[in-house]
Amino acid sequence: MTKEEKEEEREESAQESSEPADGPSSDPAEELTKKLAAKEAEAAANYDKFMRAAAELDNYRKRAAKEKIETVKYGNETLLRDILPLVDSIDRALQHAAKSQDFEAFRQGLVLLRDQFLQVLEKNGVQPIEALGKDFDPNFHEAMLQVETGDRDHNKVIEEYEKGYLLNGRLLRPARVSVSKNIRGATDLSESNQGGR
Repeated sequence: MTKEEKEEEREESAQESSEPADGPSSDPAEELTKKLAAKEAEAAANYDKFMRAAAELDNYRKRAAKEKIETVKYGNETLLRDILPLVDSIDRALQHAAKSQDFEAFRQGLVLLRDQFLQVLEKNGVQPIEALGKDFDPNFHEAMLQVETGDRDHNKVIEEYEKGYLLNGRLLRPARVSVSKNIRGATDLSESNQGGR
């Protein structure tokens, strides 16, 4: 092979390697235009998905806000429906009291009404706090008065002014109580301290 033949062969191989794989007629600008069009279509599809998701999220937020408003507005409906028979019972008791002077019957009617009301409260998760005779607990009791006594243990609930209640285990209202203060125990303690001097 001569020098000229070798150069021609090199030029041909260089031209072959510079040609794209899909043929000599392919234009690089045309290829880039096709890729750009494909990416634009993909971007448009993604934008459409995003807009649909954003609209769906907005609709969900509006629905949730509306449901929350309705829950707050009508959340007590069951409780109120349970209380209505109590109002009816009070009306009947008042009608009966106007016709009769029998105080004992009226008192018994009030006891029944109270029991009916406590059943409604219990049905709706309200439980009374048993305080009388128990140790004073500031988590459930509010001390209204401290009574000095020599015959009771210190810090015991000795009188209940208003009953306390729990709502589903959580404090709704503390019991308002008077609490014992054992002066005998305090006196015995102070005498023993003085005797040691």
